[in-house]
Amino acid sequence: MARNTDPKCRQCRREGVKLFLKGDRCLSLKCAIERRNFPPGDHGMNMRRKVSNYGVQLREKQKVRRMYGVLERQFRGYYKKAARQGGVTGENLLRMLELRLDNLVYRLGIASSRSQARQLILHGHFAVNGRTVTIPSYQCKGGDKIEVREKSKKLDVIKAAMESRDPSVLVGWLNVDKEKLTATVLSVPSRQEIPVPMNEQLIIELYSK
Repeated sequence: MARNTDPKCRQCRREGVKLFLKGDRCLSLKCAIERRNFPPGDHGMNMRRKVSNYGVQLREKQKVRRMYGVLERQFRGYYKKAARQGGVTGENLLRMLELRLDNLVYRLGIASSRSQARQLILHGHFAVNGRTVTIPSYQCKGGDKIEVREKSKKLDVIKAAMESRDPSVLVGWLNVDKEKLTATVLSVPSRQEIPVPMNEQLIIELYSK
């Protein structure tokens, strides 16, 4: 499975916002944005050049792609699927990203970051509707039941994530049972129900050229 191996804190500094790629560290004073809030590189601190419209669109796309841990080819595939669906393309795109299994595991607080959620899924610790799923990009839908497999409920990494989970990642369209470590996707979320600071229209304009 292809994955982005760039230093996580460097990615946040390049985009100028917290992408929450390192779990609890992002909530502490050790976060790179708290300590060095300027682009990486020798000239990052003194970089004051004017950004073009294309540059603004590109940075928005890169920010969202890195936040969800999706590589370029896969992200473009999501855009094409979103464009073929009815409704607003930008909202369709964001909805597909939110309904990825790795993102849902992160939203449930069972993993401290999306990358940790991907690793747990790949190791077979989760089931959807009673069937083990080892594909982080698996698309869930309204009514799906996500659960930690019985043999995995005692894992220290899952216990630690649940104890220290950030309330800001929780969403109302997921019903969580903390005791049983299960959750149900109540509905497909609307744009207003997705707490992601992004301007999806900029991404659509970039890919529409």
